[in-house]
Amino acid sequence: MSATLKKSTSNCSEKSETTEEQQAKIIEIRKLIGPLPEKLAIYCSGAAIARYLRARNWNVKKATKMLKETLKWRAEYKPEEICWEEIAHEAETGKIYRSNYVDKHGRTVLVMRPSCQNTKSTKGQIRYLVYCMENAILNLPPNKEQIDWLIDFNGFNMSHTSVKVTRETAHILQDHYPERLGVAILYNPPKFFEPFWKVVKPFLEPKTQNKVKFVYSDDPNSKEIMEDLFDMEKLESAFGGNDDLGFDFSKYAERMREDDKRMPAFWTRENPQPAALPQPMPTIPVDLNSVNLNSDSNASDNGKVDSSLSHV
Repeated sequence: MSATLKKSTSNCSEKSETTEEQQAKIIEIRKLIGPLPEKLAIYCSGAAIARYLRARNWNVKKATKMLKETLKWRAEYKPEEICWEEIAHEAETGKIYRSNYVDKHGRTVLVMRPSCQNTKSTKGQIRYLVYCMENAILNLPPNKEQIDWLIDFNGFNMSHTSVKVTRETAHILQDHYPERLGVAILYNPPKFFEPFWKVVKPFLEPKTQNKVKFVYSDDPNSKEIMEDLFDMEKLESAFGGNDDLGFDFSKYAERMREDDKRMPAFWTRENPQPAALPQPMPTIPVDLNSVNLNSDSNASDNGKVDSSLSHV
């Protein structure tokens, strides 16, 4: 897995595609990917492929390459097998956790507090990030695909920032969880964060940049942003809401252990698909190494998108 972060070269404007054209491109990518082991084929639902196509402006060749790289990463990294007991120490301070509420669009909410960083290992921090993403997806309501990030900058200073971790975080989220971000709220970022943001911003996809909102507690317009997105009775007081309970590690650990029990069924055929919708490609046992990730497929450069397994 490369830790390098390349500047975004995507076109800001998305191509306008009819649903028939979209579905044709989804089918084309399935053919280009070819047969896969069942455990990986589950990630090639129509909704999943559509996310990769949107991330690459409906360019089949680029989306296929991106999806192949994710399939290889998932086969090697096995994110769905990360369990709470492995990463619990990373969560003790509440530096990242899934909230017990969703936004007004039904999207899962992840809270991040950079000032609560409690470990030094880049590998451990990234593994916990991936666990949080997998858990957030597990808890998405039906037909919802995106996740909100609430980032609380209270107590933050630049010692809490690692360029290496930031670079690897952007790589993981953009390359392996495309089109998963609903909105990222940067809550009360200090003035000295702005130069850091200017350095990071060019490395983000234009669509990602537009989803980042700077929100300040003393700004009436910012308050309106929060009220439009969240039920203020459920939103934590740290973000201007009325819930004063805060993060409780023991209770959170109980929630995560229960979620871990649900994970195996979630990423298998036990998770039912609507019969009327297009199914993933037939699966046969194959060696993933036979998939040439570096080859240029004969795809067009330029899906009606089925909603089956929209969580993938």
